[in-house]
Order: sequence, then C-alpha cells, then structure tokens
Amino acid sequence: MTRPGGTWQNWARTEKVRPHTVEYPSTVEAVRRSVRAAAARGRQIKAVGAGHSFTAIAVAPGTLLELTELQGIVTVDRERSRVRMLAGTRLHRIPALLAPYGLAMTNLGDIDRQSIAGAISTGTHGTGTRYGGIATQVVGATLVTADGELLTVDEEHEPDLLPGVALGLGALGILVDVTLQCVPAFTLHAVERPEPLDTVLEDLPARAAASDHFEFYWFPHTDIALTKTNTRGAADAAVTPLPPVGKWVDDILVGNGVHQTACSTGRVVPALVPAINRLSAKVWGDRTFSDASHRVFATARGVRFREMEYSVPAERLPGAFRAVQALIDERGWRVEFPIEVRLAAGDDLWLSTAHGRASGYIAVHRYWRVDPTEYFGAIEEIMLAHDGRPHWGKIHTLDAAALRPRYPRFDDFLALRHRLDPNRVFRNPYLDRVLGE
Repeated sequence: MTRPGGTWQNWARTEKVRPHTVEYPSTVEAVRRSVRAAAARGRQIKAVGAGHSFTAIAVAPGTLLELTELQGIVTVDRERSRVRMLAGTRLHRIPALLAPYGLAMTNLGDIDRQSIAGAISTGTHGTGTRYGGIATQVVGATLVTADGELLTVDEEHEPDLLPGVALGLGALGILVDVTLQCVPAFTLHAVERPEPLDTVLEDLPARAAASDHFEFYWFPHTDIALTKTNTRGAADAAVTPLPPVGKWVDDILVGNGVHQTACSTGRVVPALVPAINRLSAKVWGDRTFSDASHRVFATARGVRFREMEYSVPAERLPGAFRAVQALIDERGWRVEFPIEVRLAAGDDLWLSTAHGRASGYIAVHRYWRVDPTEYFGAIEEIMLAHDGRPHWGKIHTLDAAALRPRYPRFDDFLALRHRLDPNRVFRNPYLDRVLGE
C-alpha cells in the first residue's frame, strides 16, 4: 500500500520529516519492489520501526517504508532454539510468540516498544556483564540490497559479514527478517532498593560481576543510588509478581504520573528540582518481586524525554560517572531526570558500542520540553575523554572523522556498505554525517 507522505516524527519529537512517499509493504516481495522503484527514480528509501530513536537515523525524506505489516514468526528451529521472525515485529510482542516453544530472548533493554530490526540496527542493549546487546543474539539476517535482491547472511551464507549486518544502522539494506538465538524461558527475581551512592560506586565492578543483571539510577542532587538487581531462574520457578494494583501505583502512578508532574514543575520552577529529586529517590525503587523475564526487564515509559547515552570501557565507568556528578554540581544545573548506569559484555560486532571491550553505559536524559543542548554537550565531552562511543539511536554530535578511530572495524563496515549500496540508495543526512557520503 502506498500513500502520499504526511509528516513523520519520532517518539521524542526530536526529528520529523515529510517523506515524498510512505509505503506499507506486507510481504518481502513488496519490499523488493519498493527498493527497485526508489532506485530507478533516484530516490532514497528508508525503513522505520517504532520511531524510538532520538537521532535522525530513520529519517526518510524520499520513500519511507513502514514495516508494521511485516511482523511474526517465519520459522522455528526447535533443536537449536533459533527463531526467524519478520523485521517489523515489536519487541513487546515477541514473548507471546516465543511462549508456545518455551523460549525467550536472552536479554532485553528496559523499553520494549521498538521493532526487532530497529533495536538491533541501533545497538539497543540491556544490562549484565555476561550478556551483550540485542544484536549479539542475531545468528542470521535477510536484507534487501540496493538492487532489490535478497542477501542472506548466516553461518552457511557469507558468515564473515554477520558482525557487520547484525548492527548495520540501516545503511546496508532493508532488513526483512532476522534469526535470533533464543534460550529456554526463564524468570527473574528482582530486588530494587535505594542504597548510598558512594557505596555502590566503590563496589561497582564487583557488584555487577556478581549479579546476572545490575544497574542503578541516580537522581542528581541526591546521594542515593536506586539499584536494580535481577537474578535468573528456571521457567518453572515459583514467582511472586507484583500485585496489579501495586504495579500500577509504582510504574504508572508514581513512575509516570508523579514524574510527569515533577518534570513539568521543575521546568517552570527549576529551584524546586533538588527537593523534588530527593522526594523521588525516596518513593521510587524499593520492592522485591519475581516474574517471567520480559515482565521484569521492561517497564512502561509514559514521560516523554530526550536522551544521550555513551559507552565507556567498564573499568572507566566509575570515573566517568564521578566526572558527570561533579559537572552538574559545578555548573549549578537543576536536572530533573535520573541518570541510568548499566554494564554489558564485550562483543565482536563491527559497529557495536561494546566492540572488543566490556562496557559501562551512562545515559543522561532531559524532559522533552527542556533544551538539552548545553547539558548534553558538556556530558559528551566527558564521555569522549573516557574513550566513549555514542549510542547510534541517541543524541550525539560525532561525525565519521570522530567515530572512525573509536571503531577498529569502521573501514570494514564502510567497504561492506560500498559493496551493498554503491549508489547510496539507503542514505539519509544522519548516515552521511556518521559514515560519510
């Protein structure tokens, strides 16, 4: 289905575009036709997922492909626990699709609204020192290249390309399906509690290594870390999920409703932010429960925000965080949104923020009605000084010249891009900036 382009904008309202054409392919063959037609007209074409990237990575001035009709499972390899699914499948729908097979995704981030193709293409990740980002679960992929042909990459077909294709920024072609290495379904026992920030930072490497999944949030202007520790258990382990009313109070009323009010108030009267944050640190994150993995990993996010996130070598994480903490104090900023700190295993994906190193992540946020430019710019300087790499789907200012020395396989990725898309059918201004024209 094709229709004239209306205005498209992302969830964070940081990017918008009026594409020439919007198409809704319902089959792989329809995607191939769209790519061929765009190439014949000399028009760029991009696929979008759920619009949860904060950058312009999915902006499509030419032809925009909405993959909402390309969802669901294609095949299941029961013996190897591998599931091939269409690229537009939303993360929050995957658990129900995997449940009949007793499977689950190995790890997830804390938001599950994205499409699987969008999540892997931008380097979306969760936390856990033994677990990589979502793209590390990809063992196969099929994409439509610039000539409209299908390219399959897996252990039997050009396996050397998988580290490039699995996290491809949308620059190599249109992903139409991906094959995930899944695991037997499991539960998570969650302990969320406030702890002294200094104690958490002093013991951060050991604390993270001793846990399956560990992260913490810090509200600026407080001395409290809101820690989250998740321990994996068997699918048939006894669970104690949050009561529906309690979950609604914690996640919707407090986590979204009260926080929305706090952000709105802080924007009008910044002087109140420290007191609001201290109160927030007291009422958030003091609970213990257990449930199916996906119900623990992901939480509802109703307050709109803008985000910057950088990875640094894991051993430099405490120092980088301390520098951010000192910066906020020195500048006298009133920051209403918590800072999120996570860790992940290193991997071999060419453009992964965790390529070749165990990584720590610092994510900073601002309420969407607050200009984040000065705050994010100063934080970015700190991250770069700590050998940081920006999340591809979150706000940053780096270009190809700045990114190349941070990624040992950067030029290998560019060579693959030139092979698969020599005429830059899949380009857009963001890719021109981060990869070069």
